[in-house]
Amino acid sequence: MREREATLARLQGGLIVSCQAPEGDPLHGPHFMAEMARAAWLGGAAGIRANSGPDIRAIRQAVPLPVLGIVKRHYPGSPVYITPTLGEAEEAVRAGADVLALDGTARPRPDGVGLERLVEAIRARWAIPLMADVGSVEEGLAAARLGFDLVATTLVGYTDDHPPLGYEPDFDVVARMIDEVTGRLGVPVVVEGHIWEPEQAARCLELGAFAVVVGSAITRPHLITRRFVQAIDVARARVARERVR
Repeated sequence: MREREATLARLQGGLIVSCQAPEGDPLHGPHFMAEMARAAWLGGAAGIRANSGPDIRAIRQAVPLPVLGIVKRHYPGSPVYITPTLGEAEEAVRAGADVLALDGTARPRPDGVGLERLVEAIRARWAIPLMADVGSVEEGLAAARLGFDLVATTLVGYTDDHPPLGYEPDFDVVARMIDEVTGRLGVPVVVEGHIWEPEQAARCLELGAFAVVVGSAITRPHLITRRFVQAIDVARARVARERVR
């Protein structure tokens, strides 16, 4: 219990940098992700979120920060891909994850095992803090009642419960999640997803978030480049219209 509390204390109030690069990404692979984690550590990150056993293992060796581990795996017929089964959970834990994150929704899992049974199976094997990635306030409350140590807004905008989001989190959902999950049930809320500006991260903490996870805005250069290109294209079009006038 003391180790769990110490891990969470190191994350509280801090920035967790998500170092993930899917297959096909120019930075895909454990070496690149370990170096990205090192850069995040030098910048003051409190923790790292990492995907896959090889990446988690490499990052653990590269930086002295808590690692929130996941294993993304797609199975036919199931929308759940973030640590969907006990097999992926074991991969992340054995690789050295300090916190295990998994899909915390009630959506059907590829092996037919429900969330409650999966949590029970994980708890029976490992004494590791668990974080539920959810897409709505209701899912956050349900996950908190199942005994998750943390609830994260990771899937807001990615499930049928919420329309897609752009370059800003849904602060209304964030505020309600914190009010309901933390205020009523005492479970800390981590805000993750659609954070592209430092001011957005700061606002989440001001609303009462336990910690903030930022990924693409820091660790995916081609997406960062795309934002600049999009802004420049808009400016070009505006200048062209003004010249026509």
